[in-house]
Amino acid sequence: MPVINHFGQPVGEDLPAWAARPRPAQIMLPGDYCRLEPLTAARHTQALYDAYYSVPHTEGWTYLAVERPADLHEFRLFITSLATADDLHMAVVDKTTGEALGTAAFLRVDPANGVAELGWINWSPRMQRQRTGTEAIFLMLRYLFDELGYRRCEWKCDSLNAPSRAAALRYGFRYEGRFHQAVVIKGRNRDTDWFALLDHDWPAVRQAFTQWLAAENFDEAGQQRRRLQDLMPVKPA
Repeated sequence: MPVINHFGQPVGEDLPAWAARPRPAQIMLPGDYCRLEPLTAARHTQALYDAYYSVPHTEGWTYLAVERPADLHEFRLFITSLATADDLHMAVVDKTTGEALGTAAFLRVDPANGVAELGWINWSPRMQRQRTGTEAIFLMLRYLFDELGYRRCEWKCDSLNAPSRAAALRYGFRYEGRFHQAVVIKGRNRDTDWFALLDHDWPAVRQAFTQWLAAENFDEAGQQRRRLQDLMPVKPA
């Protein structure tokens, strides 16, 4: 709620206890179905190559900033570039097989203001529609909010990327608006949609994730009993 200063102007609420938060560290984030670990070319290139190239088409790369590399050599260079970037890129490793099946990253980390973005989310065909994808996002959010004490987590995507938009809402993010002609990607215009999850929304969102990921939410065939979006707190229109 805004407060009124001595000039009679509305200003933001005071945050006397606020201090800059730590940056996400190069640590492992363990879960029940997967774990996240810092991406390295030596450890993850071959498994990710096998996972991403398990299908001949490149549909999953349409909205990424790059096309799928042509071969293993080019793919290794690509993974190396991610692993050595300033942003913290993570490999999503299946707990059962021990193989990396996708990647995600903490982007645009702003410790002074307690803000970070989840991005470069690239699930391979072997990971799609599996519990590992949802748990990977949960592990990243839990780390940011519960362990590091961030105030805001952002999600941005091409406005035409319907699956990413749906995923943001499914994960409890709130739509904040569209930045028209935000960037040029692969020689094309991109309007960017912004979503955010705030610290005061997180406890209810965390509970929804926990309920969805619980073993009892899945039947003997592995089918969900309740959808994650049905467990999420209702967002105002």
